[in-house]
Amino acid sequence: MERPILYIAITNHGFGHATRTASVAATIQKLCPEVLLIMVTTAPRWLLECYIEGDFIHRPRAFDLGVVQADSLTMDKAATLEKLLEIKKNQNSLIASEVNFIRQNRVNLILADIPFLASLIGKAANIPCWMMSNFGWDFIYRSWGGEFEEIADWISECYSKCDRLFRLFFHEPMQAFPNITDVGLTGGSPHYPADELRSTWGITAPREKTILLTFGGLGLQQIPYENLRQFPDWQFIVFDKSVPDLPNFVKITDKAYRPVDFMPICGRVVSKPGFGTFAEATRLGVPIVSVTRDNFAEAAFLLEGITNYNQHQILTPREFFASNWDFLNQPPQQPKLSQPVPKDGNEAIAKAVIEYLQKAEKLNN
Repeated sequence: MERPILYIAITNHGFGHATRTASVAATIQKLCPEVLLIMVTTAPRWLLECYIEGDFIHRPRAFDLGVVQADSLTMDKAATLEKLLEIKKNQNSLIASEVNFIRQNRVNLILADIPFLASLIGKAANIPCWMMSNFGWDFIYRSWGGEFEEIADWISECYSKCDRLFRLFFHEPMQAFPNITDVGLTGGSPHYPADELRSTWGITAPREKTILLTFGGLGLQQIPYENLRQFPDWQFIVFDKSVPDLPNFVKITDKAYRPVDFMPICGRVVSKPGFGTFAEATRLGVPIVSVTRDNFAEAAFLLEGITNYNQHQILTPREFFASNWDFLNQPPQQPKLSQPVPKDGNEAIAKAVIEYLQKAEKLNN
């Protein structure tokens, strides 16, 4: 009997899309170990292995680029436009090479987060393409106006060919998609007991004075780290190797550990607006401190999401970059809405995928 084969295409932008999709892939593998996962992404294999415990095939391919950035908040729109126009020009050869691969490997289904060419690849290969996201790239680029309008129209047209969208929480309307299923929060779960983490990494501060600083795969250069000397009895957990060596910093250098592993022992997570961090912190009930981000359209929906569903502090860039971080001495604000946010996104998507693959298998045998 042939194994059902799932081709998972991930946006080539930062680590957030890769980790949230890998969380879903791991759930699929747990519920149905015979599914063969093909992870199609330029994200490094070690990052995927932090989430997916079993075997998978890693195919390093990029069908989009997201936004070209110098760090987690600084965008290069001109370079982004140039690369998008290049993808548009080469789309037929990009699609053809993947269709070839998909046919040779007898792939049954595409799950994409959220490269727009994936739906065209699915159509050309004659298999369904499902997607999962809280935003589409058409929405991000359209907000930039000018030459990006035409790019956004092209991307919306690609998305309109998607067979089914699992729309995650904290989402924009995603109007280009014809068939939408809303699902709860996705994300990873902690791998280590709290006591083990504290003793391994020498974390002795009480939970309310233990702070996780996480800014995605790109880090953030302009954080006023020196200000954190003013909090000698606090501990700050950081994953960025370039931060100064301060006595109250705990630098996590072992790639086996992820930010989500430390969240349960932290009183707050300080982050830029990012779905993965917001979703994982909200799933675990850890308050979020974040900075507004005016030129990235998704940020407004993310910040509204945590304002509604999690304890939070939302800061202006000035309060974040040019202050002494006295906000740490203030209590977070309570969420605006009292109903809890559903946290079953991984399972809901995984079950739908497995059900489809099992039906396809019955038809083929």
